[in-house]
Order: sequence, then C-alpha cells, then structure tokens
Amino acid sequence: MSRLVTTRTELADALSARRRAGERVGFVPTMGALHEGHASLMTRARTEVGTGPLVVSVFVNPLQFGPGEDLDRYPRTLDADLEVCAAHGVDLVFAPAVDEVYPTWPPAVTVDPGPLGSVLDGASRPGHFTGVLTVVAKLFGLVRPDVAVFGQKDYQQLVLIRRMAADLCLGVDVVGAETVREPDGLALSSRNRYLDPEQRRDALALSRTLRAAAEAAPYGVGAALDAARAELRAAPGVDLDYLELVLPDLAPLPDDVPAGTEARALIAARVGSTRLIDNLPLTIGRP
Repeated sequence: MSRLVTTRTELADALSARRRAGERVGFVPTMGALHEGHASLMTRARTEVGTGPLVVSVFVNPLQFGPGEDLDRYPRTLDADLEVCAAHGVDLVFAPAVDEVYPTWPPAVTVDPGPLGSVLDGASRPGHFTGVLTVVAKLFGLVRPDVAVFGQKDYQQLVLIRRMAADLCLGVDVVGAETVREPDGLALSSRNRYLDPEQRRDALALSRTLRAAAEAAPYGVGAALDAARAELRAAPGVDLDYLELVLPDLAPLPDDVPAGTEARALIAARVGSTRLIDNLPLTIGRP
C-alpha cells in the first residue's frame, strides 16, 4: 500500500527516519493520469534505489500551461493513480494542493531554462519550460531525492532537467528511461485519452515518421528528412508543429555530419485538438 501525503510537513516526516538511516531516495515526478509508461519509470527508480524509499508526486503544475492549453481538462485520476503506485512498490505518493507548492502566486522566483528553453517545444509553448524547471526544482527541494527518473518521450524536458541539476549543483542523479509504446508504436501519453478512434489511427503517423527517418539515416541527414516528410505527406489529420534532427544534447547538427554521428529525431503535431510529441534516436551515415 502506498502512503498518500499532501503537505510538505507530512512528506518530510515520512522520509526523515529512512534518510537518517542512509537509504537512497528515489523519485518519479508526474502530473498523474498514470499509465504503463509511468509504471516503467517507477520500476526503473526501484532498481536504482533498491529497498530505499520511492516517492511519486502527482501534481498538475499550472505554471507550465500557457493560455488556451488544457490545464482545466487535464485528467485528474488520483484514486486510480494510487492503485498504480501501490502495484509498483511506491512507498509515498505526494499529491499536494497548488498553494502547498506555490505559497505565493504567481511565484516571485522562477528557473530560467536559457536559450534551450525557447526552441522546439519552447518555441511553440513560450514559458513552458520555465514552469517545468521551476516545479521540478521545487519538488527536488522538497523530496531531496538521490535519483529521479524521467521518461525520454519528453526528451527536451529531460535534457533541460539534467542541465539544471548539473548547473545548479542539485545533487540529483537524473535518469532517462526509454519511451513505452503501444504494440502499434504509439508512444504512451496521458493525452492519448483525448483521441477518438479515428484520431488515434492518425496519431500513428508520428511514430511512423520517426521510424522512417531512423531507417533512412544511414544514407545521411537529407535522406532521413526526405523519408520522414514523405511519411507525413501521406498522413491525414496531422497538423505538424515541428520535425527536427538534432544532436543528443539538442544542439543543431553540423553542416558536415561525420559518419556514425548519434542524433535524435523529434516531432510535435496536433491530431484534432490534441498536441502530441515523440522522438527516436538514430545514427547518421554509415560508421
């Protein structure tokens, strides 16, 4: 059974004795509406900390939602989330109210993501990564984990959190876990529940586009992009936001890419009114 705590004091009290005993604390931050992708993060965190306490936060962070985004309709399913956490060996579920995380609103101090926060998803969602990094920094301060696990599906988020943890000397090992997919390739996401059956079929174009890029990548950047764009042209119901090939740290690919260069293909698109993202690693050229 996972223990539910909702205040900073309850969280600190629940962890104090085990922290004093020298146990490593694992942490998986979430916005709830948990699925098997989140469960895989819990499993990975458990392997990282062994018998140490594992904390999952369930908090829909208002600071990362822009005007017109889906804050109000974002799914909130705490009872079901607690069942998922209990089934995967989570010790504590931290589900605070907004004023517990943000005693003053709007917060006077936030975390600036720097230039990397204004490209890709940051270009489409101004201020989004300020909200993400601010809440993650707050949660790191409250939970004080030794290791925190994030999914690679939100790849730009993962890169920025790793950079924040390193640059601000937060003392947290940030681990990226592989994206969990449905058998047909669709990346698991809490937003998938917004898709009707036809839109869900249309959404498969994102993973097909990434696979096409990865399969053509041995023939060069141009071939990878051409293959991906051809897949998109045949995809109904997909309103592309961006399709980019970048280095693993999200830096642009050089003009002359050496053979064997590891890269990342990233895509964002709307299917109906639902915005989805996905990404896949690939290797450019023949090593």
